[in-house]
Amino acid sequence: MHPVIPSIPVKVGNLFIGGNHPVVIQSMTNTDTLDTEATVEQCKRLFDAGCQMVRITAPGLKEARNLEKIKNELRQSGYEGPLVADIHFLPDAALVAAGIVEKVRINPGNYCDRKTGKTEFSKAERQAEIERITQRLSPLVEVCRKQGTAIRIGVNQGSLSERIVARYGNTPQAMVESALEFLQIFESLDFDQLVISMKSSRVRTMDKAVRMLVERMRRKGRIYPLHLGVTEAGDGEDARVVSTIGIGSLLLDGIGNTIRVSLTEPPENEIPVAKDILEAVEILQGYTEQALDTVEVVYPDILGLKGWKDGTKGQDLARLVTYIRWGRLLLQGYTGDFKIKGKAFTEEEKETIMDNLYQAVGLRSHKTRFIACPSCGRTKYDIQSVLAKVKARFPDYPNLTIAVMGCIVNGPGEMADADYGYIGCGNGQVNLYRKGELVQSHIPENEALDALEALIRAEHNPRTGH
Repeated sequence: MHPVIPSIPVKVGNLFIGGNHPVVIQSMTNTDTLDTEATVEQCKRLFDAGCQMVRITAPGLKEARNLEKIKNELRQSGYEGPLVADIHFLPDAALVAAGIVEKVRINPGNYCDRKTGKTEFSKAERQAEIERITQRLSPLVEVCRKQGTAIRIGVNQGSLSERIVARYGNTPQAMVESALEFLQIFESLDFDQLVISMKSSRVRTMDKAVRMLVERMRRKGRIYPLHLGVTEAGDGEDARVVSTIGIGSLLLDGIGNTIRVSLTEPPENEIPVAKDILEAVEILQGYTEQALDTVEVVYPDILGLKGWKDGTKGQDLARLVTYIRWGRLLLQGYTGDFKIKGKAFTEEEKETIMDNLYQAVGLRSHKTRFIACPSCGRTKYDIQSVLAKVKARFPDYPNLTIAVMGCIVNGPGEMADADYGYIGCGNGQVNLYRKGELVQSHIPENEALDALEALIRAEHNPRTGH
């Protein structure tokens, strides 16, 4: 499928993102970047599964330098897909990585001044920080320009700068202003090989931020390619539903040039989900605008659509089509009733789909909402098994959000809107958070789940979540 809204093309290795080029599927490794063999083998599995671009964490200089070994081994094995370095707090790591891989991802919140606790900033203070950011980015731009390396401006709701939040709150607008600020800095440095992402664990926030950014870029007369994804989506069916709605509803409106489905599962599992989302969007693009927007339309039985003889495959697509179509309407403000019709689902399945839809877009809650990072080389414990245990222990707390995060680098910020947070801090220990505040630290991992349960049960009713 091809995006409808035109953007400038950005070259990333042997691929182009944006322009009239097809949507690119990407993922991220969860191995230790210093473990060359494990990272290379996981990259191979991802490329073999249909991933077109792989991101690898580079939190420090050692990891950034090791990207060269990883890349060389992949190239020698015949894998030519672009690699992306995920950069956090070290500009020097970005400089090293930019000379090796085809793209680097930076987080604006991590390039800003460290937090001071201030809630007000003068115009002079804001300008001074922008000048400091420009100075920090200038060397990176020079390396990227020389090497032909692209940059992703990766805005994350959980790690916005203190200055941006003080002015706009922790809102979609704040995310947009952060992205536009960095776009302006890069443009002042005469660099435009940029891709932008607006990530949030909440579908509604992500959708609003992306659409607002597109409109602002449209007014400026230049639209950069967009990377789409719902961050910390978790695992299982719930993660697939929120990702399908968040990514699919935007793609259906012609927004988005590259996508990642973030699952707290082996990263290879992300690729078939991404492919199915693209296929479901293609199906919906064949509908008329009236059919998409009119709630009275009888929902079709698409078990035989596109010649599918496998009823299971047809039913899976029907489910994704349903989530994207109705999720898009709910995100756009539709508040009336609707009913899923047709023979694709049983009445029980239809009820489950409806519950999942409303839960995913944040309009109703019938069970606990879990958010979890997909894990990467910074993860401090087996997050997949821990998430499964947490979900099994606390399934029935409607209106409650529990976050399970892999490390203390971005975890505390990115789960700040969760009611409770469970974060690995290394050496077999866990930190527990309530409403973004640390309440217990360095708990032995074999005691952490009981400690979390004691916190939750002391304050919340399983039936209501309150």
